[in-house]
Amino acid sequence: MDHQLKYENLLKEWANDEKAGMKLINHVGKLFYDKNIELRFFKRQLIDRSSSIFLNYHSYAATVIGKKLRIQDTLFIVQELENLVLPPSRIDVGRLNYEWTQERGDFDNNMHAFLSKKLAHIIGKKKKNGEPKDVVLYGFGRIGRLVLRELIIQGNGQQLLPKGFTVRKIDENMLFKRSSLMRHDSVHGPFRGNVIENYDDNTIYANGHIIHLIEAKEPDKVDYTKYGIHNALLIDNTGVYKDEAGLGRHLQSKGIDKVLLTAPASGDIPNIVYGVNHMNYNPDEHKILSAASCTTNAIVPVLDVIDRNFHIVKGHVETIHAYTNDQNLLDNYHKKPRRGRAAPLNMVLTSTGAGKAAAKVLPNLKGKLTANAIRVPTPDVSMAILNLTVDKKTSREEVDECIKRAALTGERVEQIRYSSSTESVSSDFIGDPVPSIFDSPSTIVSKDGHTMQLYVWYDNEFGYTMQVIRLAKYFAGVLRYTY
Repeated sequence: MDHQLKYENLLKEWANDEKAGMKLINHVGKLFYDKNIELRFFKRQLIDRSSSIFLNYHSYAATVIGKKLRIQDTLFIVQELENLVLPPSRIDVGRLNYEWTQERGDFDNNMHAFLSKKLAHIIGKKKKNGEPKDVVLYGFGRIGRLVLRELIIQGNGQQLLPKGFTVRKIDENMLFKRSSLMRHDSVHGPFRGNVIENYDDNTIYANGHIIHLIEAKEPDKVDYTKYGIHNALLIDNTGVYKDEAGLGRHLQSKGIDKVLLTAPASGDIPNIVYGVNHMNYNPDEHKILSAASCTTNAIVPVLDVIDRNFHIVKGHVETIHAYTNDQNLLDNYHKKPRRGRAAPLNMVLTSTGAGKAAAKVLPNLKGKLTANAIRVPTPDVSMAILNLTVDKKTSREEVDECIKRAALTGERVEQIRYSSSTESVSSDFIGDPVPSIFDSPSTIVSKDGHTMQLYVWYDNEFGYTMQVIRLAKYFAGVLRYTY
């Protein structure tokens, strides 16, 4: 083929794909706002995304499943979804596209018949989730701001309603400063939308939401009902209170119904990794839950898959963790060993409770794991290295296929992403919505088949934030049907 003709054909093909992406944007929005149906593409959010990002998602799929997925097929699927009687739900059209390419012959290329079978457990059902739940963010640091941003972007008024965030003391610059930090983020980029301060009543207007800035010197002395907040889920992002006595103080404030901690809890408070052990806890029977830590959420999904398939005998977890606000910018006093040294200039060996925390979520691993951590000079995205000894003899190929299956169609589709790239580095995973990204090319399995080394990336800020939101929806009783 003539080079010029080939060039023109490829350009035309890309333009047609872009046009399909533009049409897809409209249908995604209509389903979300008119029918409360949230669409994902292999776990990635489709709301408020461009046509070029849609095409990028389809390219990613080709590297993982070995097949190119056509954006025209995704458009076909989404258009047909509009014709089905569906309750509020969350549907992964990437997975549906993949299955369509595999099975379309079984349905004589009839999309309606295909979707009717795949979504039989959803079609015609009544609304699953309860009434929308008010949310208060106690603390407004890295996780608190990301939670608020994402609740607003995902928000169509049907699930979690962000109504306020607290600070210990309000001064004349507080509203502007906090708004600015929400509007601009050095790691995660600008907020996609409007953030407007109203100084008359200390509120922020963001994409249709009115969020109150609330002073909370003590957790049990706030009347949230004064701000129109009732029976709210309070998400404590401070980490100051970690036991039932401390976190229970929130429940003494008017307007608070439940408390979710974004850190490992102590005592009898359940530590939950959503997607792994959340179903063990009835949200109606608990007032306080913990979303565990970012590292626990990263390692537990993979550990669970490996343990169920090969039975873990023992292991060590080494975390290569981005530095955090807990460390010093320059050398200064710090109560913990080594953390006083300048975070941007040093690798800092420190401790982690991830091994013990993992055993709280997966009790059969109790006493089998050790763990340590190294803080490194990057602002976001960390890695967990899992060195495991297993009872059942296996191979690299078997381990790889096991994780891949769990990530694509298994029970861990929201928790594990399968990465096959040999060129990926940490910054490539900034903003990834899953808590655990399995680096397939790096996997090592010993010759005897009983020892393996697995490498797991995780955006310790955003990936964890998405897990917090998933758990918050479950805890608040506002989950949708899913596929």
